[in-house]
Amino acid sequence: MNLKSMNLKKKLIAMVAAGTLVAGLTFAAAGHRHMDGQSRLNFLAAHLNLTDAQKASAQTIFDQAKQEAQPIVAQLKQEHQAVADAVKAGKSDAEISSLANQQGVLMGQLAAVRAKAKAHLYAQLTPDQKTKADQLHDMMKQRFQRHTGAGAQSSGE
Repeated sequence: MNLKSMNLKKKLIAMVAAGTLVAGLTFAAAGHRHMDGQSRLNFLAAHLNLTDAQKASAQTIFDQAKQEAQPIVAQLKQEHQAVADAVKAGKSDAEISSLANQQGVLMGQLAAVRAKAKAHLYAQLTPDQKTKADQLHDMMKQRFQRHTGAGAQSSGE
């Protein structure tokens, strides 16, 4: 195996590891990595002053998103293992790239699940709550950018 091939494999491993991290963060609540479902709901309820009906609806939305994501997450774990196994087995760059691309598709599916859940919740907010939600999103985005150094590359999500 030549040096160029080894460097490519190292880059792919780093991309897969980063991708797996991003997939985990994709499901983090409002940009906060350490919240379970109930804590996420409590956090949003407090910051957005959600009504009881909105809280119940948000819980349903989060539960549905979690259920929709479960098979994707399971498949993503399998794909992650497949990439790791391919790297250890010395598979070709093309095979590793193909496996990594499959992970990317799954990560995109998880991002779609999260975006749909956010859209459903956002649609139920009052104009004042939407303003607060936008401010909260901007604050979390800035926090993420400070921690990752990604401030210059922000995409306007």
